[in-house]
Amino acid sequence: MSKFLALAALVGATAVAGCTQGINPTDTDRALIGAGVGATVASVSGRNVIKGAAIGGAGGVLCDDVGLCQ
Repeated sequence: MSKFLALAALVGATAVAGCTQGINPTDTDRALIGAGVGATVASVSGRNVIKGAAIGGAGGVLCDDVGLCQ
């Protein structure tokens, strides 16, 4: 998997997960949002959608742990 796809999925998941501040999202909520963003980025770029969803889901779960979507 290319570094571009990984970075795009992580940035997209972080950005979208950050939009959920008013609803106090759980790790599961952020994972689902991140997986959706990752799958979309992978699909648009012609890459493996499952891998993109996995990277995006991981980014969504971990974004609050590193302080990006608090």
